[in-house]
Amino acid sequence: MSNHHVSKSLYQSPWFHVQKRVENPTVRLFCFSYAGGSASTFRDWCNQVPNGVEVCSVQLPGRGTRFREPSLTSMNLLLDALVQEFTPHFDVPFAFFGHSMGAQVAFELTRRLRQCSEVSPVQLFVSGRCAPQIDSSHRSIHRLSEEDFIEEIKKLNGTPDEALEHPELMELVSPILRADIKLIETWKYIDDKPLEVPITAFGGIDDGGVTARHLEDWVYQTCREFSMQLFDGDHFFINTSHVNLLNKVSEILSPIVRSYAGSTSRFDKRSRVVHVA
Repeated sequence: MSNHHVSKSLYQSPWFHVQKRVENPTVRLFCFSYAGGSASTFRDWCNQVPNGVEVCSVQLPGRGTRFREPSLTSMNLLLDALVQEFTPHFDVPFAFFGHSMGAQVAFELTRRLRQCSEVSPVQLFVSGRCAPQIDSSHRSIHRLSEEDFIEEIKKLNGTPDEALEHPELMELVSPILRADIKLIETWKYIDDKPLEVPITAFGGIDDGGVTARHLEDWVYQTCREFSMQLFDGDHFFINTSHVNLLNKVSEILSPIVRSYAGSTSRFDKRSRVVHVA
């Protein structure tokens, strides 16, 4: 399959939003948003990444341009769908960035790819999310009444204030949030060997739900390089400190881009067969 056809299908797929197309990208950065979020979370990122990096925001069903589609509430079903949708676009090296729920999805997708193929991201960025092996069991909320559900959402500090403060907006956001939280709450972490993928963990200094200790424990999920950095802000430092965050992401991606840009051997997808059940 030629790069032209791969790129064309990527840009036409409802699963991916590419704000700025890159001719023959060196690295693709796939970005996964928080619970209730959409691909628009990352719409400006293309302006602050190294040359050669193509930012592809992942648009899950049930939101944004896909609001008429039913949301996926099972992690396994979501991963099955993601493997199938992503596989044609592994023609160049790729990295994953996920914030909050998105970090969980990016991590589990990385592990699923290890199970069904030999392909893996060159870098995994996990943001605003406790290390998965930490027992974060709390009261299940996805079955609560609407009033109680919204109260619990406020306590979790996982939803932007602009949505919580506008009832008409919450009417639109609440079903998406409830579906995403069901996906999170019904997911069971399974212990497995560490990834052969470098991991960088990001957090907000004032995020009471995801502390530095919670982030440090991501080190146990990789046998490659691990780093961590905190930024000013709470759980949504991804919005308030996005310039500093993207500077750090770019700092990590730049040598990766240089290493592949200077290589005569292409990222060979043919030897990396992905088996989809």
